[in-house]
Amino acid sequence: MNQPIPEALPVVRHNLSSPCGAHVLARALKRHGVDVLFGQSLPSPLHLVIPEFGMRQIAYRTENAGGAMADGYARASQKVAVVTAQNGPAAALLAPALAEALKASVPIVAIVQEVRRNQTDKNAFQELDHFDVFRGVAKWVRRVADASRIEDYVDMAFTAAASGRPGPAVLLCPQDLLMEAVKPDVGGERRAALGAYPLDRSVADPQRIEAAAGLLAQAECPLIVAGGGVHLSGAHEALARVQELAALPVATSSMGKGAVTETHALSMGVIGYFMGTRGMARHMRALIDRADCVLFVGDRTNQNGTDSWTLFPKHARFIHIDIDGQEVGRNYEALRLVGDAKLTLEALGDALSRVDLSKRRNAQAAVEKEIVAGKAAFRNEAEPMLTSNAVPIRPERLMGDLSSLLTPNMQIVTDASYSSIWAMNYLNASFAGQRFLTGRGLAGLGWGLPAALGAKVAHPEREVVCIAGDGAFAHVWSELETAVRMKLKVIQIVLNNQILGYQWHAEEVMYGDHTDACQCEPVDHAAIARACGCEGVRVEDPADFKPALVRALAGSKTTVIDVMIDPRAYPPLTLYEGKIAYRVT
Repeated sequence: MNQPIPEALPVVRHNLSSPCGAHVLARALKRHGVDVLFGQSLPSPLHLVIPEFGMRQIAYRTENAGGAMADGYARASQKVAVVTAQNGPAAALLAPALAEALKASVPIVAIVQEVRRNQTDKNAFQELDHFDVFRGVAKWVRRVADASRIEDYVDMAFTAAASGRPGPAVLLCPQDLLMEAVKPDVGGERRAALGAYPLDRSVADPQRIEAAAGLLAQAECPLIVAGGGVHLSGAHEALARVQELAALPVATSSMGKGAVTETHALSMGVIGYFMGTRGMARHMRALIDRADCVLFVGDRTNQNGTDSWTLFPKHARFIHIDIDGQEVGRNYEALRLVGDAKLTLEALGDALSRVDLSKRRNAQAAVEKEIVAGKAAFRNEAEPMLTSNAVPIRPERLMGDLSSLLTPNMQIVTDASYSSIWAMNYLNASFAGQRFLTGRGLAGLGWGLPAALGAKVAHPEREVVCIAGDGAFAHVWSELETAVRMKLKVIQIVLNNQILGYQWHAEEVMYGDHTDACQCEPVDHAAIARACGCEGVRVEDPADFKPALVRALAGSKTTVIDVMIDPRAYPPLTLYEGKIAYRVT
């Protein structure tokens, strides 16, 4: 039931009507379980009234970062995040962050201020066609024009964001609508709370589930590939049951990392274009080459995860579980299991328990032996880099030191480009459901630090560690001030090689030269951190990194650890195989 709109309290200093449209909007957000709004000043009426409902504003510096904060919050909290923006240029800056959320299936409700209703289409200040701005980066875009309909539209926005395949929804709110005086009972009684996801769950066709169980049971070399949809659905236990019941090897995409524990004898780790020299799953490629039945779960079968669609055998039979029917069979013709990953995997587990699994049980020991041998070969290949004392510092050494301090209560966030590749390969998921937040929807630079701040808002009790290259960190330096002002402690590791590494190396491989944009001038990121009121440490000797990280974890301030790394440290990309000389030590 609707809570009454609170009367203005003595501590309230604004001169808005009480109640007004902003109160109605705030009440609706609170009903959906919203505790925080990521927003700049505008829409001011909304941010001025939300304290009356026990909600907090997290004030970002730029809208693209604010959207990434909301994204990180939603991934870490399993709740729909809310971000706000002003009309015009601010709204345009928000669009890239929503594009990442759309691709990565992250539910966000964006509330965007519009010009006053009587100023529409008159070239008012910063007026823009927001429908055109957001149409390609959101599931749903609407404008509410009447105060009596605010709660209707808020419910529609949350339903769009959290139902089916999650994603962003945009609600456009004219400025004067939020200032308009309303009656205390406007909007009627509402009870629905729509702020958690998945909002609705459905299970795939039972007959097809039985068929899938039969295919897996009779396959010679079956394989499961788990994507980010396992995390979105909370399907970890159901997946682990299927893995154990039918002795099925499980690999993950980068966004699916942690869907199963990587220490399990049937867990292969992250596959895709990461399987080059010193890649986690490099020595298990034979298992994939022999696969005759591949089950995708919540996986987009995208370019990186399939090594440009060359990874899986053409002769294999494919099964695909996904909530989005358009993803099923997009790149691999498959037995269609359209439904929620958790419910469908639970039903698949039940179906597997009813079929003869002796073939799978008889093959289990050999499969486990092959996976264990592949992991041992990876460790032997990577060990010289994990313990390297070389200067400039090897990124693998940093990942090894970080891994030794990694606890279940620590949240790892990675930016795009090389930083995510180092983390995916050299940090282990020690339990099913451990999530590594990485912006791989569009993989745009600058996502990491703001997403880490959002994750910290979601779980203040966790230590949040973000890994980003210097090129990515340059996009969002300003949000260090946000961390200080909002009292959000995160640890930012900057992999500083003074180049745009992926761009430089890929251009060398593909074109034999690199463009002028790839070389950066030296920047002291630790000094920038200190100038913003954070701790800042510059690391040039690998022996100094782990002690700096230990101090940062024990401290109370956001800390930037600026690490000078080797610009010729190549991550395990298949693109580089045979084209770049990997150092032995």
